[in-house]
Order: sequence, then C-alpha cells, then structure tokens
Amino acid sequence: MVLLHSPPGELGAFAPEFALPGVDGKTHTLESYQSSPVLVVMFICNHCPYVQAIEERLIVLARELQPRGVAFVGISSNDPTSYPEDSFENMRLRANKKGYPFDYLYDGNQRTARDYGAVCTPDFFVYDRERTLRYRGRLDDSPRNPAAVRREEMKEAILALLEDRAIPEPQNAAMGCSIKWKE
Repeated sequence: MVLLHSPPGELGAFAPEFALPGVDGKTHTLESYQSSPVLVVMFICNHCPYVQAIEERLIVLARELQPRGVAFVGISSNDPTSYPEDSFENMRLRANKKGYPFDYLYDGNQRTARDYGAVCTPDFFVYDRERTLRYRGRLDDSPRNPAAVRREEMKEAILALLEDRAIPEPQNAAMGCSIKWKE
C-alpha cells in the first residue's frame, strides 16, 4: 500500500465530462447530475483501508445532504487485474451490501481519474452548480478514527456552497492508497 496525499485542487476548473457504467446497470454522465446544486465526485474503491475507514461516514453524509439536492458519485478507477476486489462485480456486491445511497461508477479505462487528476483513494472533488471546482480535500480531520473527528471539512464546504457562503480554509489534502494504474 502506497500512501499518497491529493495535490491542491485547481479551484475554478470545470468538472471533466464522463460517461461511466454504474453498478445499477445504467450509464451515468456529468449531465446526469445537472439538477443538483452541488456535485461531490469521490474516487473510492473496495479494497483500500483508507476508504473503508471513512465508508460509513460517507454513507451518512450522503443520506444527510441528498435531501438538499447534493449529488454524490463514487468512482472506482483501480485496475481489477491487479486488485480483483475492485472488479465491477465486486463493486456491485459492496454497494448492495453497504447500501450505498450514491451512484458507484466504474472507470475501466481510467480516463476519468486522469481527467480529474485523481491520485488516491479516497480523493474528493466538490463542484458548485456551474460545475466549477470549489473544494478538493479530505472528508474530515481524522481519516482513520471516526471517534476523533473534530472538523467535518468536506461537509462544511458543501454547506457553505448550499448557503452561498465562503468555503472554510484551509483545504487539507485527502490521503489514501494510490490509484492502481494499469501498466
């Protein structure tokens, strides 16, 4: 496992287009979420212990904020040849088992991860209504220990967007396993 930190976000950059299959059997595009005032794009996977450590918190956050129109999208870009736990079928099984309240998409050719500049799992990108990047950082201030969370940084950023306020600073890097690139 290689620990990486996400680089600072290019705030103001537009969300790259994508068309990816979801575990629900549908193809999802950036336009699929056009009615949402905030879009959270999360590069996650099944096997990463950093994702597993925050998974329940992501589920709770999505359930809390979706009624306010926030769209959450999980994307797995890992090479399933090297990491079979991250195969499309295993993604479907995990989403069903955990009751993911968000779309879970498969980036088989890894183009979407490259277009977004994702480097690790988890890696979070929060976009406003115009789909400009407003937050790139970690979920909260305690990635491995939910009991020690003092500041829910991504939630604060999302609420600021919903309430037309400035996003709290600083935006701290997400940390996690490197995306498993194909050779």
